[in-house]
Amino acid sequence: MTDFTKTRAMFDIPEGMVYLNGNSLGPMPKASPAAMTEFLNNEWRTELIKGWNTKGWFMQTNTLGDRIGKLIGAEAGSVVVSDTLSIKVFQAVGAGLSMVPDRRVILSDTGNFPTDLYMVQGLVKLKEDGYELRTVEPETVIDAITDEIAVVTLTEVDYRTGRKHDMKAIIDKAHSVGAVVVWDLAHSAGAIPVDLSGTNVDFAVGCTYKFLNAGPGGPAFIYVAPRLIETVEPVLSGWYGHEAPFAFTTDYRPMPGKIDRMRIGTPSIASFALLEAALDVWDGVDLNDVRTRAVELMDLFISEVESRCAGVTLAGPRNMDERGSHVSFHFEDGYACMQALIERKVIGDFRAPDMMRFGITPLFVGEAEILKAVDTLEDILKTESYKDARFQVRSAVT
Repeated sequence: MTDFTKTRAMFDIPEGMVYLNGNSLGPMPKASPAAMTEFLNNEWRTELIKGWNTKGWFMQTNTLGDRIGKLIGAEAGSVVVSDTLSIKVFQAVGAGLSMVPDRRVILSDTGNFPTDLYMVQGLVKLKEDGYELRTVEPETVIDAITDEIAVVTLTEVDYRTGRKHDMKAIIDKAHSVGAVVVWDLAHSAGAIPVDLSGTNVDFAVGCTYKFLNAGPGGPAFIYVAPRLIETVEPVLSGWYGHEAPFAFTTDYRPMPGKIDRMRIGTPSIASFALLEAALDVWDGVDLNDVRTRAVELMDLFISEVESRCAGVTLAGPRNMDERGSHVSFHFEDGYACMQALIERKVIGDFRAPDMMRFGITPLFVGEAEILKAVDTLEDILKTESYKDARFQVRSAVT
């Protein structure tokens, strides 16, 4: 059984703060400063260029990939880490299209994170005429998967409402008509149990700065099913994925038979140091325990808010089997109300047009934090303090 008091003690959360934004940016592990100091003083400073060999920097894309792979049900050697999530979406969808060359339609849903759609739109512009991105309502995705679809690309957990797709059902339908599926695990990895191998996933991508707590701009990851890796076209053909990167030939040859071919360019080793420290938190953590506890806390949060906080409405499904690990509420003055909460050290975030969003992360959130958050929200709504002019001014980041 996972000891969440132990994991809570591993994070450096400011005194008095209730942090319900781990679904957007995880808090700093206490080990992070030491990990960065170690990298600066005992790796980069002392080893310089030797560090690529002596400190294993060159293969950290893979060693860290395997550590993440254990959290998402991936086979060993099927995940690499580097770049950003946007780049990995482009890379995965592009690779998927090359596997179905006679089809031109990419299917997604209107609840997908906008950058995923933007990257696909950019990819379509680079392709020959006839390619299109088709979006449908999340509830209708499975019915929209027909034999004209080349790639289905979806975020498993909706970034606004928390609604969770049925991964296995969608994969089974897509494969039955010859389509490829790309999953964005941004709100899944470290939040809910994921079984990429067991559900026969083709491609998956995700980030590490949310539930995995690797820090702002933490590196992304990409998974390719081992059954596909030999024939997958990298699309973005950088030197780091070359068969012989230090041969310095002018023609690109992807690394044969290995996930290494999905590497692109030189990664940020400094960010890897933070990711390594963040992943240490997960040693001894069972994601099934995380999920069980998260459901208990979300049930408590929803029940308390609905009984005590007039004017807010639950967004997304009530059935926890259909929800990820965050809870959102519609409220007409949601932005201002969230600013009032933040001023009182209850940290969530706002998503347009009217959603107050709260990440429920058992690694560092318990019943006391949930009840304090509801107490604060109840008071703000009753006193209407959110109507103060200072809460109406929108910041660049919401």
